[in-house]
Order: sequence, then C-alpha cells, then structure tokens
Amino acid sequence: MTRDGDAQWSNWWGLLTLVVVIFVATTGVANAQDITLSLGEDGSLATRTIQVLVLVTVLSLVPGLAVMVTCFPFIVTVLSILRQAIGLQQSPPNMLIVSLALFLTYFIMEPVFLEAWTQGGLPFSEGALEIEPAFMAAIEPFRIFMAARIDPETFEHLAMLREQTAGLEIGNEAPLSLLVPSFLLSEVERAFQIGFLVFLPFLVIDLVVAAILMSMGMMMVPPAIVSLPFKLAFFVVADGWTLLSGALVRSYF
Repeated sequence: MTRDGDAQWSNWWGLLTLVVVIFVATTGVANAQDITLSLGEDGSLATRTIQVLVLVTVLSLVPGLAVMVTCFPFIVTVLSILRQAIGLQQSPPNMLIVSLALFLTYFIMEPVFLEAWTQGGLPFSEGALEIEPAFMAAIEPFRIFMAARIDPETFEHLAMLREQTAGLEIGNEAPLSLLVPSFLLSEVERAFQIGFLVFLPFLVIDLVVAAILMSMGMMMVPPAIVSLPFKLAFFVVADGWTLLSGALVRSYF
C-alpha cells in the first residue's frame, strides 16, 4: 500500500476513534480518558469488569447512533418501500438493501465526514484540542447538515413539547436532543412521500392486470402473481435502480 493510502486509512481510523470517544462523552457513561487510564491501572476485578462491559456497550451503540445523523434512514426507507411496491418479499434481501443504503450514504456524506475530521478529528489526534472542543468542532458539520434537512413544522412541534426549547428556531445552534429527533422524523416523512410516488406506477400496473383478469373471468387467479413479471420488466426497462439512486443522491445536493 502506498504512503497516501496509509495516510488515508490512518485518517479514517483516527476519525472512527474520535467518534467512539465523542459518544462515550455525550452519553455520560464515563470520560474516555478516565476509562483508558483506569483500564491500565491496578484495580479490582469487579471494577475492571464493569468498565469493560460499559465500553463494549458503548461501542455496540456507536454504529446505530452514527447512522442516525446521516442520510441512511431516508435511503433505506425508500429502498424498502420500493421492494414492497414491486411485490417482492425477499428480493433483494435485507442485507443487500442495507449495504446499498450504506454505500450511498458514504457517497453523500463523505464531504461532511472529511470536514468533521479536519475540524475536530485531526486536531484531537495531534493533541491540539481536548475532547470537549474537539467534539464541538467535529459535530458542527453534522449540525449544519441536519439543520438544512429539518421540516420547520416538525421542529416547531417537538420544540413546543419542552419548556426549555419552546420558541427556538431551526439552526445548528439548537441542542442535539432536539435536532436529532427532528431530523429523523423529517427524513422518515420525506421518505414516505417519495415512497408514495414510487408506489404509483406499480399500483397502476396492478389495477390494469386485475381489471383484465376480471374481464376474462379469471377471478381465481391472484392479480399480484400475474402483474409481478410486468412490474419487473417495467422497472428494468426504465433503468429504475439508476434513476432512483440518482434521484436520492441529487436530493442532498
């Protein structure tokens, strides 16, 4: 591997380390530096066991928490609705849908990741920033990304549910406890709107096939089975995967 490749992998591992430390700090479980130091010191077996369990628990939550501040929920919801619209239950499988959503998410979010690494990850790895200022600097690009995608009505509705956040305006200065759920609800709502539009052409095919079968007196034949080949042919001829993926990516730029 070349030096540039080694440097790139080092940057990504450094960013991953920063993300782990950030979520440890924000969840209030323990300070990451204290955990590291205490694991290296002499202590009782029970204390070390609890520390290891806490660290493993936090590490298991990091992937789920990380995808919640990206475009992954929107993309995976639209792809799942597409599979239901075509009428396929297990094809493409869940692993393929999730993998495609993850790589599309990486393609869309790469500028945000790089900016977060430049602002917070790199200074933290070099020792120029402590954990708190590094976290604030690294999370700022994600705040800007989420604030630009939040539905105003959803944000206002959630803000009114708590006295401390009532009257706040949408922006990257809003607390994460309000910004993240507003972003998730807005993304899911937008995904269902796109899913409705995706469903329409396949619904028309189902209705046409059902009407033809009824006119021919074939009432015992399930329309879904007959319409499935036509829906697959329509989707393939229209180059549906490329069109849908391109539309999802363009909605973020």
